[in-house]
Amino acid sequence: QVQLVESGGGSVPTGGSLRLSCTASRRTLSNYALGWFRQAPGKEREFVAAISWNGENTFYADSVKGRFTISKESTETTMYLQMNNLKPEDTATYYCVGGRWFNTNRERDFGHWGQGTQVTVSS
Repeated sequence: QVQLVESGGGSVPTGGSLRLSCTASRRTLSNYALGWFRQAPGKEREFVAAISWNGENTFYADSVKGRFTISKESTETTMYLQMNNLKPEDTATYYCVGGRWFNTNRERDFGHWGQGTQVTVSS
């Protein structure tokens, strides 16, 4: 059974930083790429970033490139999303996801989802 649990959400002012964590079972990490999607109220869910199972390759949405960094060590059970220079438009529920491929932004390519963690950026 694949399990993904997010943590680290919260409220920050514009320009602030947060680090999200996603803890997965060891079986998940040995076989899956991991990533993040987000969904703001009244908007469609959108891709944020993804990382290969060994942590060596990453893929970002243009909207977060240069501000967000996804990372994990191949031997660790936790993946991180460091979010800097946050903007009000980053406000959303962030979901940790697992799938076969890291270099995709399609929801259907990620078959495993966490429950989500809320990020709120005030202006």
